[in-house]
Amino acid sequence: MLAVREAGPSGGVPVVLLHALGSKARTWDDFACRLARRVLAVDLPGHGESAHAESYSLEAMADAVAELLGEEADLVGHSMGGRVAVLLAQRLPGRVRRLVVEDTPPPPAEALEPLAPAQEPSEPLSFDWRLIDPIMAELRTPDPAWWVRLGAITAQTLLVGGGPAGHVGRESLERMCGLIPDCRLVVIEDAGHRVHGTRPAEFAAVAGEFLGPA
Repeated sequence: MLAVREAGPSGGVPVVLLHALGSKARTWDDFACRLARRVLAVDLPGHGESAHAESYSLEAMADAVAELLGEEADLVGHSMGGRVAVLLAQRLPGRVRRLVVEDTPPPPAEALEPLAPAQEPSEPLSFDWRLIDPIMAELRTPDPAWWVRLGAITAQTLLVGGGPAGHVGRESLERMCGLIPDCRLVVIEDAGHRVHGTRPAEFAAVAGEFLGPA
């Protein structure tokens, strides 16, 4: 069961907000207040107030979010949440109307060096530390099919990059944008990885205009 923070007027196509690894729904509070839309900010599995799981994967996270979606929704995802949002748009053409993907690294071309296993922290975290290893391994593993499936996305799509200080190079963003049928790319220079936090007004102006009314 996922915890959800609701904001905005009732009715209309909802905007579903998906946070990054180790974050939570509250990261979207400022952005949600700037939208004149019904907003559902989700604590993804193992994060915030959502239940911990026996095992974690991006597909399982997408499955959990899919249960929240009605016939139609707009999705906004940051980093890991962007990967979940893209999976949903690939799997549910026609149900995802608009898609905003914020500084989300795509699968690498080659396998990256494995990271040292996460150690159980001495202090409580706002997320389940056990999700770090499987999710990071998945994010760092090549997936050629993921790139192919970008062509199946029917949603109008906006990619938002954070410039050189972000986690995604412009070349990767341009490649993604070129493979998604209806896509545009906006780079907010020097915003870094967490664009909606470092440049909230600029992010809201770009993403808010793109999302439009319900």
